[in-house]
Amino acid sequence: MKSKNFPEILVLLTISGIGKLAAGIIIGIVGDIRRFPRPESFVAYCGLDPVVERSGRIEVRKGISKRGNKYLRSLFYFLAETQYSRNPTLLKLHEAHKDKLKGRKLYTALARKLARIVWSVWYNNKPYEVK
Repeated sequence: MKSKNFPEILVLLTISGIGKLAAGIIIGIVGDIRRFPRPESFVAYCGLDPVVERSGRIEVRKGISKRGNKYLRSLFYFLAETQYSRNPTLLKLHEAHKDKLKGRKLYTALARKLARIVWSVWYNNKPYEVK
């Protein structure tokens, strides 16, 4: 896949932990990022949005919905699990939540954050900047 044919790849490659293969897979599956006007809709498409059940005043969180694209969900989870130490934002989130969240819940939170970062960088067509 040539970057001159897909300029989005160059923008996604500015995110630490995302390489050419991952960027190509994301672009190939998603297509046009403009169909997701908000990061929440992109996260839901990736199947990383939380399921919340409400009954009266009681609200219960039951994990992720898994309604979205299973390949994107798996890719973001894999990247979060293996590449979080390369991305300062994910590393900071990992350090903040490693005592509260264990195992898969922690990496799912990191995958969700990474999906939001990908949406922001791609949608705005601006290189990733650590804040």
